[in-house]
Amino acid sequence: MQMFTSTSLVRWDGSEGRPDVDELVSEEPLEIRVAGRAVSVTMRTPGHDAELALGFLLSEGVIHRRADMQRVHSCAGANNLINVTLDPGVSVGFEKLTRHVFAASSCGLCGKATIDAIRAQLDPIADTTAPRVPATVIAGMPEAMRQTQATFDRTGGLHAAALFDEAGRLLVVREDVGRHNAVDKILGHALLNDWLPLERHVLVVSGRSSFEIMQKALAGRIPIVAAVSAPSSLAVDFAKANGQTLIGFLRNGRMNVYSGDARIDFGPGESLSEPAADHLESDREPVTTERRD
Repeated sequence: MQMFTSTSLVRWDGSEGRPDVDELVSEEPLEIRVAGRAVSVTMRTPGHDAELALGFLLSEGVIHRRADMQRVHSCAGANNLINVTLDPGVSVGFEKLTRHVFAASSCGLCGKATIDAIRAQLDPIADTTAPRVPATVIAGMPEAMRQTQATFDRTGGLHAAALFDEAGRLLVVREDVGRHNAVDKILGHALLNDWLPLERHVLVVSGRSSFEIMQKALAGRIPIVAAVSAPSSLAVDFAKANGQTLIGFLRNGRMNVYSGDARIDFGPGESLSEPAADHLESDREPVTTERRD
């Protein structure tokens, strides 16, 4: 399955229109089943579908470790369907799954039944000081992620999520039309490789950080989440309540740390004084969502 497709268009350069061809990111539905029973249909960019399904089930609390899963496979002749077979000892409360059957790629949260139910599923991160990562290391992460976004280079229409270790080494990058799908693919990859829990890692996402991004990071026990653009108020509240470090506007060598600043080593002369409101980074379009001509 291709992550992009071509289309004809008319391109206007400000003075005249001319026929041209553009490449678009693919968006198709993926039905996720557990033991043959549908639990979600999400709009996503094809690719790494097994990781997406497992990351989704991890963030929903259905599975917690690789041993909970026996098999994950697509059905013959159905590229947009993934079935996960669980260990017989894993009990699934299908009626308690917090997603509705359909979730849009642009807003995974719209499939949640209640925010309170989500909060109750996960324990906060107890150690609010570890790991301690230099701010200079975190500042270099968006560019490291950007350099691997091959499909974005062709289409300009994808979000990305990247997982780094505490030394700043890039471990895995996933792209998708939906930010929350990209994070699910990261979590699924970590689960398949027995990396969980991700207690000494940093998750970087393009665009904004939302409540659901923070919830998924907490399911993987990721203590530090950084986004190149703004966080939502609910994301900040969730991060503070659960001992997570939340960074926003991570670009151009700068960042805003909205919670959990004890995990950030700001270097010599570091100051944690409250900045004036007019000195806060403004909400500009992140570089990873701009379309190239």
